[in-house]
Amino acid sequence: MGFQVTEEAYQQIKNIVLDGHSLTIADIVVAARGTQEVSYLLTAEALQTIEASNALKHQFMSKEQPIYGVTTGFGDSCKRQISSVKAPLLQKNLIHFLMNGTGTIAPKDIARATMLIRANCLARGHSAVHPETIRRLLLYLDYDIIPLIPVRGSVGASGDLVPHSYLAAALIGEGEVWYKDEIRSACDVLAEIGLEPLTLEAKEGLALLNGTSFMSAFACLACWDAMELGILADVCTAMASEALRGNRGHFAAFIHEQKPHKGQITSAHLIAQLLQASQLSLDSQQILNREPDRQHRNYQELDHPVQDKYSIRCAPQITGVLYDTLDWVQKWVEIEVNSSNDNPLFDAEQRCVHNGGNFYGGHIVQAMDALKVAVANIADLLDRQLELIVDEKFNNGLSPNLIRPVQESDFEAGLHHGFKGMQLACSAMTAEALKMSGPMSIFSRSTEAHNQDKVSMGSIAAREACAIVELVQNVTAIHLIALCQALELRGSEKMSPRTFTIYELVRSRVPFVERDRRMDRDIEQVVELVRAGAFGVSVRGGGLILR
Repeated sequence: MGFQVTEEAYQQIKNIVLDGHSLTIADIVVAARGTQEVSYLLTAEALQTIEASNALKHQFMSKEQPIYGVTTGFGDSCKRQISSVKAPLLQKNLIHFLMNGTGTIAPKDIARATMLIRANCLARGHSAVHPETIRRLLLYLDYDIIPLIPVRGSVGASGDLVPHSYLAAALIGEGEVWYKDEIRSACDVLAEIGLEPLTLEAKEGLALLNGTSFMSAFACLACWDAMELGILADVCTAMASEALRGNRGHFAAFIHEQKPHKGQITSAHLIAQLLQASQLSLDSQQILNREPDRQHRNYQELDHPVQDKYSIRCAPQITGVLYDTLDWVQKWVEIEVNSSNDNPLFDAEQRCVHNGGNFYGGHIVQAMDALKVAVANIADLLDRQLELIVDEKFNNGLSPNLIRPVQESDFEAGLHHGFKGMQLACSAMTAEALKMSGPMSIFSRSTEAHNQDKVSMGSIAAREACAIVELVQNVTAIHLIALCQALELRGSEKMSPRTFTIYELVRSRVPFVERDRRMDRDIEQVVELVRAGAFGVSVRGGGLILR
């Protein structure tokens, strides 16, 4: 389900092959986040295709043939032809007039991912660039020279022009970069390491700027992190079922096989495995056996409801949607990062040049709009579960707001409010995630003298997907802390052995809340574990199967 990459396999990624066909999201995450050293290999087959299209470009230029963006202007200026002598300067001007990005600077992992994806797209071999341009991108990754890229300015067609202009500028020794944890001018960094700025050929500025690599970078990291959130949603559901002394029969395979969505079955199966041997969450028959003798009674109040509230009982039907969404979103994103998505494209075999619109981010925006909704629904699910846990009207005998039980005679009685503020913060972040989950794809704007009259808005949707993921990571952290508090109050020794492992992982960072204290740092500690994938590792390491 989702990413079929074990942690061991992920850690073993040492060589990343660039051929325009086989780059994976796992490869991109490894390169982007610097979790281990990797080397980059441009295959001989890719190099042959790259050189052939580059040679074809030069042949066309020698005949003074008009080629879009090579010997003509850009966009609505495509009817204005220039001589081939001016072509290199045209590429430099393209970079300059698009360097008008605003907003915050993209995180380093996004910038690294953008560089790798752009190199791979060019390695497919139809963009007519010189091989050195691709090698230079990979060299920057090796040296960890990371361009500063403002996040705003792209409408997603002709691709991510504005963000990519900052990447291209760094290659030609302009703009600013991160190097050795400092912001430096690209020119100074190149001088320090003894490297000349790249001189762009005709078409190369356009090949670097045209395309969907910036939005795809956000999409890759959003997908990867969302898979971890899916696993965590199942973990939280299992622990919430224990904290509420719920009915683990809701996750019986029979129920979910009768509505055989793959993601729903996966979610229910994982929750059921997590709850095996729990003394707190019991199966349906165990719950019925706890009730008094029912014979000869016309009516009675049961000590325990026969089914739990929706946020527990229906959790697989919610988290399963995320798993199934990721299943197709991952495929779309990996197709995108292994595509020629600039314009024009050169066919060396047929010896012709094609003008088209592969820079359009339609698949990315549709995928990210769907992922936003699926991930935001996880926030809503966990926020509702948390409300049940902290509210004494619904938490089945736990203390109000999970405060440490005190006697009325205790001086501290009435002084503490436990997780009241945590639930408030969780609800606020959930609302923000839900607000951001609206579709971006329908907000096309006509730009560039009505040449780009229908655009994708892909990079905005992908950025929003990452922002929602970050919010839900924090929501999840708060819920996990509260669940551990609840289960310690309930009796952590009665937990399932598998959920107890999760409890111990949280407790390695966050102690029991004895009395009111600031908890923002506790949240940060658990978010750090979430972002590192520690819970997914724990789940898989416990022998649980994601099927």
